[in-house]
Parts: sequence; structure tokens; C-alpha cells
Amino acid sequence: MFAINHAATALLLKRRYPSVSMVPLLISVQAMELAWVGLNYLGVEKTTTDPVVRTVANIHLSHIPFSHSVLVPVLAALVTWLVLDKGFGHAALGRAVGLGIVSHLVLDILTHDHDVVLWPGASWRGLGLGLYGSAPMIAFAVELGYGVLCWRIFRGGAGLLAVIVLGNLANLTLFSATIAGPERWLGGRPLAIVTFVFAQIVVTLLLVGVFASEPRHRALVASRA
Repeated sequence: MFAINHAATALLLKRRYPSVSMVPLLISVQAMELAWVGLNYLGVEKTTTDPVVRTVANIHLSHIPFSHSVLVPVLAALVTWLVLDKGFGHAALGRAVGLGIVSHLVLDILTHDHDVVLWPGASWRGLGLGLYGSAPMIAFAVELGYGVLCWRIFRGGAGLLAVIVLGNLANLTLFSATIAGPERWLGGRPLAIVTFVFAQIVVTLLLVGVFASEPRHRALVASRA
């Protein structure tokens, strides 16, 4: 999924664990993608494109054995939970952050092509329903619907809903070949794609974090305390 909807997952975690700060929740749901950004810059993982990028189907996560394998994030989530819960006694924080890390894996499997491997070095074809490659507009509908669902469960305000809806609409050109957008400059520029994704991560985490703290929701949390 795209950055805005991973960020929206933090809303579900905040609803379930209201005592946990939004900051670690927001970081946890994007931990895998932040690892992907760093590993691409270092040349450890690789992203490629078709000569012309018209939709997300023309962008390929060609080699992502660490950031987007099943084993690595599951182990990372387990270790994080053990350290925070058993080591430092922060049970709610440990569970919430562990779930946040794993949530990214689950959501990516729903939309990615078959590029989520079971473990680094696995030769078996990767996991993924393939919506990005075969049905990008269906993927867009799934992502938008998921983001709005997170907002609804969180019981956020109008500003937060606008952030989620507009954040999805900002990516519409990447899902529709009939709508031209900035992706036309991304063909053959894999690191530009990595930078574009990183910028989206930062912006969406900030916006969701700010608008999730609207007075309406602070009052709701206070009433549940």
C-alpha cells in the first residue's frame, strides 16, 4: 500500500492502545518501508522500472529480500515486543509497535505483485495478490476504502478524513494510465522513485500525526480514560 494508508494503520493501533503515543505507532507502521528506502540508497536492495512509467505496474521491486520478506519483519516485531514488554515493562507499547511492524507486511501482500519473499534468499515465487500489476484501479479503491475505514474506526475529525482522502487522490495518476502525472519522469530513475516514496512517508506521517490530535479526538480519548 501507499504511504498514506500505512500511516492510517497507526489510527487503528491508537484506537486499540490509547495510552501509547502516536509517534512510535507511526514509525512502526512504516518501519519496513523506511528500511527499504535505506537499503535502496545503499544498493543492497533494488528497484527497477519499465522505460516508460504510466502506472504503478511499471515500477518493479526487483530485489527486496530484507525489507519485504516475511521472516525479517516478523522477527523484528517479535524482538521489539520482547525488548519493550519483557525488557522495559512497557506491555502496551511492545504489543502496539510489534503489530505496527507486521501490519505493513500484511497490507503490502494485499496489493503488491509477487515480490514479498518468505525469507532472504528464498527461491520460491514471492507473495502478493498482484493488484498493482494486474488491476491498479482496483488497488486504488482498496487503498482508499481501507484508509477511510481506519479513520472511521478511529473516529477522527473532518481534517483527518481530508488528509486520508486527498493523500490517496494525490496518487491517482499512478493507478490510472489515462491520467498523466509526475510518474512520467520516473522511467529509468529508480532512486528518484525511492526519494519520492520517502518524501511521501515523511509528509503523510506528519499530517496524520498532527490531524489525529484534533480536539475532538483528544476529548474522546479523555472520556475513555
